[in-house]
Amino acid sequence: MPNRNTDELFQLIKSLSKPEKRLFKLHAKRNTGNDDLKIIALFDALDAMQEYDEEKLLRKNKSIQKQQLSNMKAYLYKQILTGISHASEDVEIKLSEQLMFARMLYNKGLYMQALKTLNKVKSSAKNYSQSTYRLQALIFEKKIESMHITRSIKGRSGDLSQESNDVNKRLFLLSNLSGFALQLYSWYIQHGHARDEKDEQALYDFFCKNLPLCNEAEMDFYERLYYYQAHSWYTFILQDLLGYYRYSQKWVDLFHEHPEMKNLESIQYVKGLNNLLSAHFVLLNYRGFEDALSELEIFANSEDGLKDVNTEIQTFIYLQLAKLNEHFMHGTFIKGLSMVEHLEEKLDEYKLFIDTHRMLIFYYKIACLYFGSGNNEKAIEYLNLIIHLKPDLRTDLHCYARLLHLIAHYEIGNYNLVEYLIKSVYRFMAKMKNLNTVEEEIFSFLKRSFSLSQKEIIPAFKLLKEKLEKLRGNPLVTRSFMYLDIIGWLESKIENVPVQQIIRSKYLVSKKNRMPVTNLILQ
Repeated sequence: MPNRNTDELFQLIKSLSKPEKRLFKLHAKRNTGNDDLKIIALFDALDAMQEYDEEKLLRKNKSIQKQQLSNMKAYLYKQILTGISHASEDVEIKLSEQLMFARMLYNKGLYMQALKTLNKVKSSAKNYSQSTYRLQALIFEKKIESMHITRSIKGRSGDLSQESNDVNKRLFLLSNLSGFALQLYSWYIQHGHARDEKDEQALYDFFCKNLPLCNEAEMDFYERLYYYQAHSWYTFILQDLLGYYRYSQKWVDLFHEHPEMKNLESIQYVKGLNNLLSAHFVLLNYRGFEDALSELEIFANSEDGLKDVNTEIQTFIYLQLAKLNEHFMHGTFIKGLSMVEHLEEKLDEYKLFIDTHRMLIFYYKIACLYFGSGNNEKAIEYLNLIIHLKPDLRTDLHCYARLLHLIAHYEIGNYNLVEYLIKSVYRFMAKMKNLNTVEEEIFSFLKRSFSLSQKEIIPAFKLLKEKLEKLRGNPLVTRSFMYLDIIGWLESKIENVPVQQIIRSKYLVSKKNRMPVTNLILQ
């Protein structure tokens, strides 16, 4: 699990690319003319460390005194950011720089040049829907016009006031939409999907009460982006999968309409693709999934996809999640296991930058790979990584990890442990309000199964399968089938073949007939 409390300077240095490290050193040496600067020695020492260890750092670098270290680190942190900012192509950094230039020109008494620079800021900001920078430029422009005779005041007062009002309205809507989308996403991260009718009603009431009044046709890029995000999270939480697909597609199409924003908002773009891939996955739209995966792979290898560490890491995460889902869809679990070693190496490499939520998802998906391939012992190892963590987010994932853990022990034949786990997992899921009719039927079957003879067990599996299939149409139990392919497992027990063979057969039949089948592995 990533260490969120590590040293901030160490994190920053580890995030730098090789060109950025060279750029920083050139900047530091050029500004001092001294190749033996202590801050460069400190930079090199931290860069060489795999884990931050202050005692080791001081022991190996005698020129650095403990009482100096805090100030040196603060200075180095500032110098790194200053050094790499000069070469940044980020639009927001360039706009900030232009605002700084306008201020410098104003302080020199060059008012007309300052106004000219501010006009460039406004024009560029408008092209990239950067309303906050437009507002900053407008405020500064009004200040100059009101304090000095620039010969441009005629007619400008009204224009500037109208422009300011327009920008303020956009910022107000943008603030409301982005906050609204964030609240919905936060609910999902905390709880997962709606668990009962009470959750559904509460979400519906919240959505209707807080969705800002707006006209989609009149929105700019960011307003539409957050509008689509809010609807994506809302429909996904309620397990309205067609609605989730519809708004995820709108999210991605927005970037197709504004391709220049893929560089500026690359994380938003790949997150939209990730949601679209998830929608295709749960709906088992194979063709759509393949197209979206291809788009994500192309972006991952493009200049925009490799522009910085953050984009590279986030794209890697979403691409790997999609490739794992592809194996679940195709029933190629054993083949998918070839991903695990490389995946674990990269997760360790990126551990400073990957949040706990993503790690939980990777652990669960890897566990499902092992379970589907018949290696229940390895599945249990990865599920334990989830179970041993505090369930303070994605309580749904914690619940289904415990349920799969129970089933894996049942498969191994650890019946004494299974009897204990049935009670333990049942209590946990009830406490987390993640217990519905599907889980009730599973627990009831497992309890009865210990008293069944070999002759009775197959009919019992068939009866449970019939009961669960009748529940598929109920939206409130959809999540049970999204997280765990319980029907596939039951069919494997009935036909006495591996789970992988069941899912693979369904995929080949559906591909041949161009018809979707019901998928149950996880989301």
